[in-house]
Amino acid sequence: MRIPREGRSKEEILAALQKMRAHDLDWRSGRVWAYVYNPGDEVREVVDQAYLMYLSENALDPTVFPSLLRLETEVVRMLADLLRGDERVVGNVTTGGTESILLAVKAARDWARAERPEVTTPEMVLPMTAHGAFHKAAHYFGVKPVVAPFDPQTFRADVDGMREAITENTILLVASAPCYSQGVIDPIQEIGALAQEKGLLFHVDACVGGIHLSFMRKMGYPVPDFDFTVPGVTSISVDMHKYGYAAKGCSAVLYRDRSLRRYQIYACAETTAYALVNPTVLSSRSGAPLAAAWAILNYLGEEGYERIVRAVQEATQRLIEGINGIDGLYVLGEPDMCLFSFASDTVNVFQLADEMRRRGWYLQPQFSTPLSPRNLHISVNYGTVPAVDALLEDLREAVEVVKDLPPLDAEFIRAVASLLTEETTPETFARVAEMAGLRGSSLPEDMALIHEVIDALPPEVVNLLLVEYFNDLYV
Repeated sequence: MRIPREGRSKEEILAALQKMRAHDLDWRSGRVWAYVYNPGDEVREVVDQAYLMYLSENALDPTVFPSLLRLETEVVRMLADLLRGDERVVGNVTTGGTESILLAVKAARDWARAERPEVTTPEMVLPMTAHGAFHKAAHYFGVKPVVAPFDPQTFRADVDGMREAITENTILLVASAPCYSQGVIDPIQEIGALAQEKGLLFHVDACVGGIHLSFMRKMGYPVPDFDFTVPGVTSISVDMHKYGYAAKGCSAVLYRDRSLRRYQIYACAETTAYALVNPTVLSSRSGAPLAAAWAILNYLGEEGYERIVRAVQEATQRLIEGINGIDGLYVLGEPDMCLFSFASDTVNVFQLADEMRRRGWYLQPQFSTPLSPRNLHISVNYGTVPAVDALLEDLREAVEVVKDLPPLDAEFIRAVASLLTEETTPETFARVAEMAGLRGSSLPEDMALIHEVIDALPPEVVNLLLVEYFNDLYV
């Protein structure tokens, strides 16, 4: 494909873009239970207008666009207040939870270089339930991830296991509020005490829950302390574009004070160009996500967020009770907010996900670990509340359909898993992809067989397989 010699009309371009969306799942109908957080049409209209108003402004240089500095400052102060931080808490707005986590790990590493120079191979201790972004940060910044176990019944971090994992090279402890996979809050107070005892930094990943849980607490729901009121917590990540319902591309990372945030910031004056200073990873940043986040915080206010949280929590309870009432399905753990996962001992949940996909729903497959079964994840948001009854009805029917399906080809799965484990080369991955029906940039309609293969492989082999697949998927 080449850039067209002559430009196309606006109408033709917009029609082409609309046509490309034909095979995307319709999140506006409430049938996509991951990835998108919908506050409703009225609120989204305000967010969209604020976003477009600041689409071209660049947050790279606050002296040129001082309004962006003000917007960022006010968003950070509102989030710091929500997370019960004092006037010393500082932070920055980022493009998403992964960038917030990257910055927290980078700041910890550079803090250790300055404060603990004897540590040449820094480590961070995190439970297996922590988000993959921490492993990405470890990979990027040369910090060794030391994975601790979790309680297989509650899915909360095992504090004794974390204690045992600490060495003289440990610089950072990590916990979640809540973990994305099962929606449970780690024992933040106990881990905070451990961090203080050992003189370590402690990051709480509240990307998915920081806003929602804080309003639950204000409304009287039983929520354990996870924020800056917990001694030992030194940084928190919180996403605006999840349960803050802002436009995509907006998170924040907050620090207890400036002495730690200093290690996040990068500056360079060694070139012939302008002096570069970046408080976050990126240089050029559109002001649109900032404006949209500021707009929704002010438009909804506390009352608006409480209305949303109440509706979402009521829907979540109905869903959990409904799923537990379906023969063969059961919810894992005791979720602390509006995201959870469910498993089955009688039906293949990967086949169930495919059957639900054929009915227009998206439920997110999650793989087994030595401590947990394969499962399907659900994130309830305001836009999915009206679809609860329809989801449960289709889920009941889909379970019966899957019960009658023939089992997947176990011999094929074992053969593929054995081949990949013994020979991890690009050529082998290409052969396996062909066998599984993965060709070029086309995506298969049914994923159960592929998920079965992935679930049968060691994580390190899965990582290699996914890298090779995505290397071929994109041009």
